[in-house]
Amino acid sequence: MRRHGDSYWHLHRAVVRDDEKLDHSTIRHWMQGSKAPRSVASMEVLSRIERRYRLPAGYFKAKLPHQTRSASGHVLDDIGPAERRRLAWHLPDDFNTRPRQEQEEILEWVQRVIIRGSTDYRRFQAAAMKQRYAIRFPGITYGQSDAADDHHRNKYEEQDEDSTSFTDPDLRSGVIDAPPVLAMEMAELIRFKTATLTAFGLQRNGVWGEETASQKVEHLGLMFGALAAHPRGPVRGYGVPLQHLTFGLLVFPSIWDWYVQWREKRRGFYTAWEVDMLRISLALTRRETGWLRQNPRIGSRLRPIEGLVAQADIDRACADWDDACDVYFKHASSRVKEIQRVARVHRDPFEPIMPVLEAESPVGEYRKITEEILRLMPDERRYRRPAAEAIRSFLILRFGLHLGLRQKNLRQLMVCERGNLPRSERQLADMKRGEIRWSERDKGWEVLIPSVAFKNANSSYFGSKPFRLILPDLGGLYDHIEAYIDRHRRVLLGGAEDPGTFFVKTVKTTSKDASYDQNTFYEAWRLTIQRYGIYNPYTKRGAIPGLLPHGPHNVRDVLATHILKRTGSYEQASYAIQDTPDMVAHHYGRFLPQDKAALAARILNQVWEAA
Repeated sequence: MRRHGDSYWHLHRAVVRDDEKLDHSTIRHWMQGSKAPRSVASMEVLSRIERRYRLPAGYFKAKLPHQTRSASGHVLDDIGPAERRRLAWHLPDDFNTRPRQEQEEILEWVQRVIIRGSTDYRRFQAAAMKQRYAIRFPGITYGQSDAADDHHRNKYEEQDEDSTSFTDPDLRSGVIDAPPVLAMEMAELIRFKTATLTAFGLQRNGVWGEETASQKVEHLGLMFGALAAHPRGPVRGYGVPLQHLTFGLLVFPSIWDWYVQWREKRRGFYTAWEVDMLRISLALTRRETGWLRQNPRIGSRLRPIEGLVAQADIDRACADWDDACDVYFKHASSRVKEIQRVARVHRDPFEPIMPVLEAESPVGEYRKITEEILRLMPDERRYRRPAAEAIRSFLILRFGLHLGLRQKNLRQLMVCERGNLPRSERQLADMKRGEIRWSERDKGWEVLIPSVAFKNANSSYFGSKPFRLILPDLGGLYDHIEAYIDRHRRVLLGGAEDPGTFFVKTVKTTSKDASYDQNTFYEAWRLTIQRYGIYNPYTKRGAIPGLLPHGPHNVRDVLATHILKRTGSYEQASYAIQDTPDMVAHHYGRFLPQDKAALAARILNQVWEAA
């Protein structure tokens, strides 16, 4: 405006027609940054200003913090305000003026690809989540855990379809708490498996960490929930009265046979989930160390269940509890082998990131997402919070790519500001957390994590030594780290209590807690992928065509696969994710025969190139 000698009055008169309602003060607010254009009418006026000043189309819009915030139209009439706001980012500027058929096509693509992720497993998961069931144990931590990383991958995204579902006594909606007897038994089991020392007279094999205990509580709660669900309801459970539920039922083969077959009917085939559940039962009934075997008094709480457990079965078990456990242990051992033989994988953990893994440089491909974040970065001077959120998204992905940590270790990473005294290794070990701090010796940002903070703390990778890495000052990483610590992190906290972690949530009026948990951190990663990772042909935003929504655990697949493609070494790939070569081979690296052949050919072809 200064270059063309325009005041906001002159500009308003030049670009706004007499029959339009845009007030001249609106342009003044745009100048001052106190308001941003959002409506379709405002976007049209913005386009006229671009033409008046001979600027490229979209010049001003590219500077907005949240583009396409406003969305309307008949196809959105049945969608709530919150869902509209979520969809708006992914709709083109002219969405509201397009024909209805095009609007429907765009909306279907956005919901299918960006919001839900169009995989068979996700479609099954969405359908299964509508049938809520399970039993909750108040006072006992439960929820999908990091201990399940290697078996159930990617946590929130890849957990079993039922693992966040609960139901009320008629099993139609809501949550039910465990009856007192069952809750007491669960508390005893958790105390037995997590206490530093076992109670006098008891023996055990192995100790559950917090995450493992949390996982077992959840999985057993699902089993009891299935038994309690009404047989004529949507879940089609067995209808066992709540007051009859007890851990004593788990020594009867008929109970477990019903449960694994019920799960097979829900899915259509057996999976590793059923094998894992049966292994829990084997541990509970094992000779000398099984918790159920060492607690025969639980048998006194058993009541007959028509069609599953007769009174004669109960009398026989109570008369010789050891024999009942032996019979079940032999039966379950056989069932594990039978199910393993026919179990199928329901979900391909690599599917959401296949375009990345198939690239010649998987890390280089994934890096494009971080570059897209910077490309769409809002102006910090005018949009402090959106800019802070964008920098946080950038650093979450960059840290994931450089460190290869599991979600828990990444979100619990503490921060020591430059010039402050860092925590000692002993303090971090007591907290079971790592820290990012400035190293004067190495003149770089150092990440130090004690081995006890890792899920696989006893792995040969650590050898009881801490994980230590100096982050590379590449791609402006140090500048962004220091800007985040100095300015952006404070904006996100908004005056709320500082949890001390490097990554903090945006504090809003509805929530004053700035610390991430596993679900909110997963959602933060997934939202970043939806906004910046998935290429949207309608908005031309997003870095990678064919990418699907995913969580932080997939970055470990990217790192392992990248190193395998470059070196062919499972051992070197394991170094990138703090694990063992065997774990990489079974769970992380996607190293196909053609990749192996191409690696060998590169070496052999050097002979011909030299000639």
